[in-house]
Amino acid sequence: MKKFVVLGVALISTLTVLGFWGFSKLGGNTPIEVTLIENKPENLAGITYRGTPGNEELGEIFKKMEAQKGLHPGSYLHTIYEVEPAGKLDTMVVFVGINQILPLADMEFRSFENNSYLLAKIKSNKWVMPDPEKVKEKLSEFAKENNLALSGIYIDRIISENEVQVIAPVK
Repeated sequence: MKKFVVLGVALISTLTVLGFWGFSKLGGNTPIEVTLIENKPENLAGITYRGTPGNEELGEIFKKMEAQKGLHPGSYLHTIYEVEPAGKLDTMVVFVGINQILPLADMEFRSFENNSYLLAKIKSNKWVMPDPEKVKEKLSEFAKENNLALSGIYIDRIISENEVQVIAPVK
């Protein structure tokens, strides 16, 4: 009986250590870097989607914007969640676009009048990336420490599968 208890404790301890090691190796302990950029956020050209998260139309919009990104070297995919869904059947409103100096045909154009913004850099595997609320909290803390007021808009810039930047314009 004692052997089973010792063996069970050893197994649980080993799995716990391996779990923490794996989490760290994937970038789960990588801090969110926040910096103040004294420049206007880039203009965006894209499409606004209104509907449920599982709708095929949303996937088509992402594919269309990925194709546009390929036609415009140096551009990145950006998303602005204006209404985030609480569940699979809730309505969401999301703008999907790429950074562009001038408008593109058949697309919305968004420009920002803010003269500066906070930039949060998140580098980790998608499985251990911090959730949006944690990133917003980190941006709010930085703004408060530096006597800045955020506009309430959060723009996700997707650099790669393992790197996302969040742009928060300052009022």
